[in-house]
Amino acid sequence: MAMETPLDRFKAVLGGTARAIADEAEVELAFTADAPVQSGKHIKVPMPARALPADQVAEARGFADGFALRLRHHDIALHARAAPAEAVARAVFDAIEGARVDALGSRGYVGIADNLATALDVRVRADPITRARTRAEVPLATALGLLVRETLTGRQSPEAAAPGLALVREWIGERADLGGLALVLDDQRGFQQMAMKLLEDLDLVEGDRVPDEADEGGSEDEGTDEQQQDEGEQNEDEGGQGEGQVEARGEQTESEGDDGDGDEMGEDRLDDADGEPGDDGEEGMQPVRPNRPFSDPSAQFDYKPWTTQFDEVVAATELCDADELVRLRGYLDQQLVHLQSAVSKLANRLQRRLMAQQNRSWDFDQEEGILDAARLARVVVNPTLSLSYKVERETDFRDTVVTLLIDNSGSMRGRPISIAAISADILARTLERCGVKTEILGFTTRAWKGGQSRETWLAAGRPPQPGRLNDIRHIVYKKADEPWRRARQNLGLMMREGLLKENIDGEALLWAHSRLIARPEERRILMVISDGAPVDDSTLSVNSGSYLERHLRQVIAWIEGKSPVELVAIGIGHDVTRYYARAVTIMDAEQLAGAIVEQLAALFDAE
Repeated sequence: MAMETPLDRFKAVLGGTARAIADEAEVELAFTADAPVQSGKHIKVPMPARALPADQVAEARGFADGFALRLRHHDIALHARAAPAEAVARAVFDAIEGARVDALGSRGYVGIADNLATALDVRVRADPITRARTRAEVPLATALGLLVRETLTGRQSPEAAAPGLALVREWIGERADLGGLALVLDDQRGFQQMAMKLLEDLDLVEGDRVPDEADEGGSEDEGTDEQQQDEGEQNEDEGGQGEGQVEARGEQTESEGDDGDGDEMGEDRLDDADGEPGDDGEEGMQPVRPNRPFSDPSAQFDYKPWTTQFDEVVAATELCDADELVRLRGYLDQQLVHLQSAVSKLANRLQRRLMAQQNRSWDFDQEEGILDAARLARVVVNPTLSLSYKVERETDFRDTVVTLLIDNSGSMRGRPISIAAISADILARTLERCGVKTEILGFTTRAWKGGQSRETWLAAGRPPQPGRLNDIRHIVYKKADEPWRRARQNLGLMMREGLLKENIDGEALLWAHSRLIARPEERRILMVISDGAPVDDSTLSVNSGSYLERHLRQVIAWIEGKSPVELVAIGIGHDVTRYYARAVTIMDAEQLAGAIVEQLAALFDAE
């Protein structure tokens, strides 16, 4: 029996402490080399070195305590019902709630308070607030979260954030009263009402958006259908991103319908993207998923990129070396061993349905081709006889190409991207057996919060309404004419930490569509796999809040109305039926394989 190491003992003790703090016996704790994260009752914290350095131990304890406190003191459904839909207001609302949870845990427990302070210091060091030089560059969610923590706990914010906080402390203090939050610290519903009042004072939400007691009571008779729909979407949104994502969401400005009249903080709300070109930001970052009601795009709407100089279309093999691809593919296979058999069964079912439609027909008595068994005796008697061969006729069914366009954004991290990768892999193999060519593409951005595109915009003096303001990255995992066996390793790239960032869906659809249109096949099918609306914090912080979403709707309308390409979409935990005419929404990534197979089978059945 292997001897237990100090690291093993530390993990066992930390797990037991987390269960005690959360008051939940089923909490599971694991170490990770990636960003710390909580998903349900599963907690992953940074792995300390084997020597257990004091600073690394305190960091792991801080994240474990924070996640455990969130399980104990935070009601997910209640939070989702009250949260505003606008992205910046939602980010601030989340940050204030996080401060409440930390304050509750710190009360009377100096050790927990110290651990939480260590984890907070780690998060702040990677936050744009440390690089802010003007008030416009201070991320409002981070600043409000820190100021509320100071008010509720009496502890100073990390030194790294002090210069940034100084830029907005007076401005916030003049407009909002933070002291009243301490009076309702133990009441999440009451705290939410105070928080919404604070958002109203800062002009982040309209006055009539503040929830009242009746709204929070959950009466089924109150509220419009639209409000109820928004609540459901927000619930899906929070569940899809994973509860307790270390306050690592990106921020964006909601300026839709704002016409520039704004309060003094109009351009101060969010411009947090300073940093070195190509700075990836915090690895655990998650884009905010806005869920806005449908609105027809304006005929005058004109989408444009600020610059395409730093965009790239890159093969998967160019983003990492062959050895790493093999390792990542092995990791993907290990992670989904139990799922692969189920997906394979679905793929075999699809193959049988497709093969049943291939009514094979032959032209006989040909000069060349496949030897006709019925003419075998004649060939044996006289091998010189001609017209002893047959040729299979080409069928319309085989003249088809399918493109899988996979969202490679940060919110797909974890099981969604793993299942998307293995499903695409098995589907490509299945369709190849049936004579249908398959292309697998992915889309993301090169950096969090703008990258080099934003740097050039800042250098140009921040012109207003610059358009798309990030460096897009389009990835080719498998070309349509490439055999599956050669591209198999490439799909492991989706498991690479740091690859998944933000998503600009409209341009990705146009790119995939242009590749399909150039194909010689008569029938072209484009299947999009995504878990939400287009999000790029850099773009949305300086354009209207619906800028990317409106462009996506225009692209979809054009493809569905005027293009010969057949467009179908699968949404993971997010309703994509409000974008695509032919779409299905699944609430669990485990359903993805079945949804892909059924959607494709339905397309071929309809044909």
